[in-house]
Amino acid sequence: MSGVVDLRSDTVTRPTPGMRAAIAAAVVGDDVFGDDPTVNALQERVAALLGKEDALFVTSGTQGNQCALMSHCARGEEAIVGALSHMNRYEGGAGAVLGGVPFHVIANRADGTLPLTEIEAAIKPDDQHFPVTRLLCLEDTWNGRVLPQDYLDAAAALAHRHGLATHLDGARLFNAVVASGVAPARLVQGFDSVSVCFSKGLGAPVGSVLVGPRDFIARARRVRKMLGGGLRQAGVLAAAALYALDHHVDRLAEDHAHARLLAEGLQGLPGVTVEPAHTNMVFLDVEHERAAGLVAQLGQRGLLCTGLYRLRLVTHLDLGRDDIERAVAVLREVLG
Repeated sequence: MSGVVDLRSDTVTRPTPGMRAAIAAAVVGDDVFGDDPTVNALQERVAALLGKEDALFVTSGTQGNQCALMSHCARGEEAIVGALSHMNRYEGGAGAVLGGVPFHVIANRADGTLPLTEIEAAIKPDDQHFPVTRLLCLEDTWNGRVLPQDYLDAAAALAHRHGLATHLDGARLFNAVVASGVAPARLVQGFDSVSVCFSKGLGAPVGSVLVGPRDFIARARRVRKMLGGGLRQAGVLAAAALYALDHHVDRLAEDHAHARLLAEGLQGLPGVTVEPAHTNMVFLDVEHERAAGLVAQLGQRGLLCTGLYRLRLVTHLDLGRDDIERAVAVLREVLG
């Protein structure tokens, strides 16, 4: 949309000219038969980058998380998740509906972590009355926040001591990598499986990759088929993800800088609390009496965002500094 600053999500990006050229030039095969060379190259590269044995290309972050959930857990076995996690709130209840996997939900702290004492208390004893606790799921980044590395290590170690598997929803994992300076394989070292999305900050049109041990990925491939994710000439999509790895990872620092600029420009607005930007997201808490119709008002002025009492503003590769300055001006006009 011409003249619009779209801060709804980093999923709204269009493929760059270079990415479109990579898509057009992709060498393809039939991935269900395992002979799409571009998909295979992407899977091998992501597995190596994250220090895991194998990988599987999937259509979305939700599909990747559900393949992981249904590969780690049998029906009736339990996963521990955060109350405000994507898996709990934004995947349509798929874990229960499709996988028969109940969730034990723990409230996220303000930094996105789940208290270790509460994780340990949630693990059920071996008793026929209870589901078997099988899996711990964490998310990084969470609401734009990078989970501390020592916390990730401690939570994974706790889960493994109790015989649980671990899964990391790393939809925006590369934002965490760029913000923290921690190498990808080190960041996810404690996790048995990890899902990574390419259609968010990395700017690809479609696709995520799930990584883990070879036998786990074999199970996940079967689950992917059941979920309708057996794609044919998927190399046209994998080519976009490979291009993103080559060209769009380091530039995430620009999105983070734009988010800081946005947050700094909104300080001091009456009745508005601005959270510091940790990666590419800015959150505004607005007094209830001023929140009614706010998203629509901003939209009428050419600024798109999501939220009600809390606005979420997400920076991405389609935005430049001038877009951020315009967004600040609109928000200050409406909220000031």
